[in-house]
Amino acid sequence: MKSLLRSLPAACLALALIAAPAMAQTAAAPAAKPASAAAIGYAKELLTLKKANSMYADAVPSMVAQTKNTLLQSNLNLQKDLNEVAVIVAKNLAGREKEIGDGMAQVYANEFSEQELKDLVTFYKSPLGQKLLASEPRAISFSMSYMNDWAQAFSETVNGAFRTEMKKRGKEI
Repeated sequence: MKSLLRSLPAACLALALIAAPAMAQTAAAPAAKPASAAAIGYAKELLTLKKANSMYADAVPSMVAQTKNTLLQSNLNLQKDLNEVAVIVAKNLAGREKEIGDGMAQVYANEFSEQELKDLVTFYKSPLGQKLLASEPRAISFSMSYMNDWAQAFSETVNGAFRTEMKKRGKEI
């Protein structure tokens, strides 16, 4: 239980970071207007400043490895061939993760106006923006640690409340 409480917030954050851009694009897709080239450019610059590519930099090799491993489960006798094919597929598809960055830029360009994106780029280039970029990962890490500690302590409080209420009913748990 403790390990679940410790890993749940981190897993939720990771899922949100990965899924949020895709969900935003899906939600915005029907009503999305084509963004200007300038807006897309500012969005790409913003994502570069925020080092968003680190979220998907290994997407192609990871997907190739995952697919190979799935195929291996039902084709153990083809392990040598699948290993060799994985190298070829990874080489042929190298660089396709750029599509994720392009899609994320489109999402940002649909969610923010061109001027807002320009202002965000200006902010992230400012001293305070640079400090935010440098300090935010640590702040998130400390926040996650705090949330884990809080969840552990609170689970003990909830457990105690259950025991107290059950004791009032004459039942020990």
